[in-house]
Amino acid sequence: MNIVKILFYIMACVAIGSALYTAYTKNLVRSVFMFFVTLFALAGLYVIALADFVAVTQVVIYVGGILVLILFAFMLSGKQSLDAATRQKSKIINLGNLPALLLAGLFFIVMFNALNNNVEPAWVKAAVQSGKVIKPGTVLIGNIGVNLMTKYLLPFEAISVLLMIALVGSAHLSRKEQEA
Repeated sequence: MNIVKILFYIMACVAIGSALYTAYTKNLVRSVFMFFVTLFALAGLYVIALADFVAVTQVVIYVGGILVLILFAFMLSGKQSLDAATRQKSKIINLGNLPALLLAGLFFIVMFNALNNNVEPAWVKAAVQSGKVIKPGTVLIGNIGVNLMTKYLLPFEAISVLLMIALVGSAHLSRKEQEA
């Protein structure tokens, strides 16, 4: 087993473990900080997959933007709303969580079958045979600015709208409610 596989398994375990902790903890502060760890572990997985631009985008947009907004909303929210969120019952298996549990189970069955059968799509086989694969030494960042302003302008603007929605949502969550 080489070092890349070892790093992949470490990052994957950190991402899955911190995501589970984020979902199941009742402490909101720990949940937010473990979400921070999850996003960084995903960025590490992107680096291992040779998607360096996606990794940097993950860190800048999600860790640097959205997570900071979540932290501000959390810190500026009132004690009453935090206490109400903490008092909610969080049973893992109940009727409300049944669709999500079924979907997660089906996802894991598909992933398990794909990993055990070494499923390789036809387009991957065709790309490998034709030599159109990304090699580790390939420089991909040269045309990103041109592509962002031409071919990928719509997704780029969609990300900016997502950040604006997160900003407005955090401002709405952090404002004090008026007493009647």
